Amino acid sequence: MAKETGRKLIAQNKKARHDYNILDTYECGLVLTGTEVKSLRQGRASLVDGFAQLDGGEAWLHNVHIPEYTQGTWTNHSARRRRKLLMHRAEIDKLSHKTQETGHTLVPLALYFKDGRAKVEIALAKGKKEYDKRQTLREQQDRRETDRAISAARRRQRA
Repeated sequence: MAKETGRKLIAQNKKARHDYNILDTYECGLVLTGTEVKSLRQGRASLVDGFAQLDGGEAWLHNVHIPEYTQGTWTNHSARRRRKLLMHRAEIDKLSHKTQETGHTLVPLALYFKDGRAKVEIALAKGKKEYDKRQTLREQQDRRETDRAISAARRRQRA
C-alpha cells in the first residue's frame, strides 16, 4: 500500500476567524484511538464548540466532536472526549504565558491528515467585540467591491 502524502482537510472552523483575532497558529498532533481515526478517515468531525486548554504542562483539546465509528463495537470512543495534543515543551510553555493574559484563548482552526497522520491547527486568539466583527465584514465588502471595479475596468480596456 502506498504511503499517503499531502494534506487532506477533514474539518474547518470558519466561525473562529469571524469571532476571534488570530494572533498565532500552531500545528499539533493528536492522541487518538483506532475508531476515532477510522471515523476521521470517513471525513466526519466538527470543531464548532472546540477549544484547547493547557493543564499540568500538557495541552488538551476539548469539545471537538468526532462521531462514533459506525462499524465499531464495544471498543468505540465517546464522541466529545478530551484529546491530548502533541506539542513541543517550548511551545506549551510559550502558550501558557500568553493564555494567562486577559482575553486570550486557544481555538482549533482545522483538522486534517498530513502525510497520513491526524493533525490539528490551533490558534492563539483574542475575542472580537461586536463592532470589530462589523468592521471586518465592512472591510471585506469594500475589498470585494474594489476588486470587482478593477476587473470590470480591465475588461473594458481589452474590448
